[in-house]
Amino acid sequence: MSAENHLFLYTLHLADNALVLGHRNSEWTGHGPILEQDIAISNIALDLIGQARNLYQYAAELKGGGSTEDSLAYLRDARAFKNCLLVEQLNGDWGCTIARQFFFSTYQYYLYKHLVKSVDTRLAAIAEKSIKEVAYHLRWSSEWIVRLGDGTAESKTRMQKAVDLLWPYMGELTTAADYEIALADSGVTVNPDFLKIMFNEKVNSVLREATLNIPPDNWMQSGGKQGIHSEQLGYLLAEMQFLQRAYPGAEW
Repeated sequence: MSAENHLFLYTLHLADNALVLGHRNSEWTGHGPILEQDIAISNIALDLIGQARNLYQYAAELKGGGSTEDSLAYLRDARAFKNCLLVEQLNGDWGCTIARQFFFSTYQYYLYKHLVKSVDTRLAAIAEKSIKEVAYHLRWSSEWIVRLGDGTAESKTRMQKAVDLLWPYMGELTTAADYEIALADSGVTVNPDFLKIMFNEKVNSVLREATLNIPPDNWMQSGGKQGIHSEQLGYLLAEMQFLQRAYPGAEW
């Protein structure tokens, strides 16, 4: 596989992560537990979709052939998506959504801190533009983990259940795909395995502060980075892509 194709797949992976989680979070709009947090989760969704747009634009340039950010977002089937399995999981209750955001934002924060130093100036610029948003996402979700974990008996039970449910999806975040290994060797990105220690330390620190049990590191789910997904992504894409597929070329 050529270096150009590795870069395209990696950029697509980053974009797909942001788009899919952004769409998931947008499902909370109008349904948040209180007005302030309804607005907060909607703004996080907008941040992620904005990151996805920047990355898809770059990916479309790399691919060529008339590709656009819209064609990459709306005209690919599930097997062509390279997002991690974590971000496509259902919202569940508020605790589950918070746990999903916390795990992903922790990983994304440490990744983007390295991407700002990438030899690929376009990826470095996107990371530089996004890092403040990601830092806020991490702070916001961390505070909610602690608030719910060290809250009432009911909130603690729900938060622990959410952490236990999503824990098996964390391993994929710091497990490198072939295209990540190739680009890490050339200085474009960092091998996710390198982030594992920092990632685990942050996650465990917040969980301990929240007085939650840290699940054991047993078998982890994988496959999303290679295009093998849960059934949830198919349902998500059916909803997200409907308008473009029903009315090809439609624009606002």
